[in-house]
Amino acid sequence: MAQFVWGYDSDNGPERWHENYPMAKGDKQSPIEINSKEVRHDTSLPPWHASYDPGAAKTILNNGRTCRVVFDDTFDRSVLRGGPLTGAYRLRQLHFHWGSSDDHGSEHVIDGVKHAAELHLVHWNPKHGNFAGALKQPDGVAVVGIFLKVGKTLKPEMKRILEEIDNIKTKGKEAPFQHFDPSILFPKSRDYWTYHGSFTTPPCEECITWILLREPIEVSSDQMAKLRSLSKNGENEPVNPLVDNWRPLQPVKGRIVRASFK
Repeated sequence: MAQFVWGYDSDNGPERWHENYPMAKGDKQSPIEINSKEVRHDTSLPPWHASYDPGAAKTILNNGRTCRVVFDDTFDRSVLRGGPLTGAYRLRQLHFHWGSSDDHGSEHVIDGVKHAAELHLVHWNPKHGNFAGALKQPDGVAVVGIFLKVGKTLKPEMKRILEEIDNIKTKGKEAPFQHFDPSILFPKSRDYWTYHGSFTTPPCEECITWILLREPIEVSSDQMAKLRSLSKNGENEPVNPLVDNWRPLQPVKGRIVRASFK
């Protein structure tokens, strides 16, 4: 049998990942639906803080599954602290999940509401030595999730990422992406939900403390269209739009979602 290459199509999509990545059927999988009625407001949850060095940004790439910005994580130059975390977690990359139209695309769902896209900032805990080591530990990775909703007000901060899209139109393309501070993408409010879950892409390791921000950031319809103009095929292949790269909801299985707000 040919090597199974996972993706989001019917033959290699989320329904089939577990065939090659058994963890995808685990008890702490992501994404989940956040149901306000079942969330526990935890007064002991402190605020979170990010201090990012704009010089850590390195490249932007289209890997055929998402658009990703990669950061230098060889030392503690861009870190996330506080909130549900103990210690500082290093920023490694950010990437997006989006739909084929503005009414869906986010991975997490809030009280039945889907957003047009979801941004994930992936950080790892350096006490585990390296990123690969962190993937094997329950407290190895922290992801800040930010919803993108389509509105009238543009998020000028998204502009920088979207301007580069033309340089990474096809799968395998990578472009330099220097001097970028991802904290400009944060919404005004620091309110968040947190729970223990997994990567939403294979192998779906259950090593993630999720910090999901309550307030979405706004993007325009044109900005969303730009993301959808990426191709999941290589340069010399027919254009195959990269859309609907989100994983469906996973069972909560008794996990508690805590909120930093009432």
